[in-house]
Amino acid sequence: MSLTEANTFECPYCMVINDIEVDLHNDLGQQQIVDCQICCAPIEVYVHDSGFGLEIIAKRDDE
Repeated sequence: MSLTEANTFECPYCMVINDIEVDLHNDLGQQQIVDCQICCAPIEVYVHDSGFGLEIIAKRDDE
């Protein structure tokens, strides 16, 4: 049994879809900095449970 769930989000810099593994026990409600898999820009990623599933909010690091 895996403790992570595969998800995707759009890079706010280059608009490419990125893959992310979300740890359902530790990542919910947490903010992380991840690099885009294509342009390598730093992205602030916030993961929360919207009640209808996981929602991943990706913002530019300079916002």
